[in-house]
Parts: sequence; structure tokens; C-alpha cells
Amino acid sequence: MAVKTEAIGKVYAPTTYAVGREKIREFATAVWETNPLYFDVEAARAAGHADVVAPPMFAVVYAAPAVGPGLFDPEVGINFAMMVHGSQEFRWGPLVIAGDEIVTTTTVKDIADRRGLGFYVFESVSKNQRGETVCTGTWTNIVRQDP
Repeated sequence: MAVKTEAIGKVYAPTTYAVGREKIREFATAVWETNPLYFDVEAARAAGHADVVAPPMFAVVYAAPAVGPGLFDPEVGINFAMMVHGSQEFRWGPLVIAGDEIVTTTTVKDIADRRGLGFYVFESVSKNQRGETVCTGTWTNIVRQDP
């Protein structure tokens, strides 16, 4: 079965994520972070931030929900049972701080067949309430095609 390329360029409805102090702390704890900026409001304020700072990989928390619809979109045609995570790349902008509201929009950037494997590339662009791009993500999924 060949990959469908018609969905390249498709843009999904944006998702909004309100960044909470406790979610940052929970995430930081789960990934064994120790930086006090992720936990201590006073330490964050002493460093010039309004509140606790989100670790960089917190991007997965606010961006992944915007990528999800593309994975299950029949127009994209991913056989989810045959999919593996290929790679993830992020380019960060300004720090994400508790109290920020992040809006993420995802686009299908590429769909290609390479030696019988489907490569599905999505790009997420996450902006804060000031319109600043806090993170751009490239999410690549690889799908073994049916024989």
C-alpha cells in the first residue's frame, strides 16, 4: 500500500494549553529535574521570571495534543498499529512560564515512502499569549507499509 501524499500542507485546528505551576513541578519531578527555577517561585523571581519556569521538554505537554489529530486523520492514512516514533526535534524560543497560555498549530510537513516505509512528518508551532513562538517541533513517525 502506497502512502497518501495529498494531506501534505494540511493544517489542524489549534489547541490551547494553560501552563500551571503544579503541572510544571509534576513534569520536572517526573523527569528527575533539580533546577530550582522549575520548583521554587522565589528562585524563579530572583532570576527575573514572573513564576516557575517550564523545563524545555515540557513542550511535549503543550504541543503533543495538537499533533494527535494528524496521527489519526484518515486523509493522512497512518496505520497506527504499524507506527513507531522516528524522531522529534525542537527549536525553542522564549521560556515558558507558569501562567502562560500556549496555542499550538500543527501542519503535515511531509509524507514520503522510503524503501517500503512511510515517513510522516508533522510540524507544531507553539506561541504564547504575546504571540512569541516558544517552540517549533518536528515530529517524525515511521510506518511499515502493508505487504
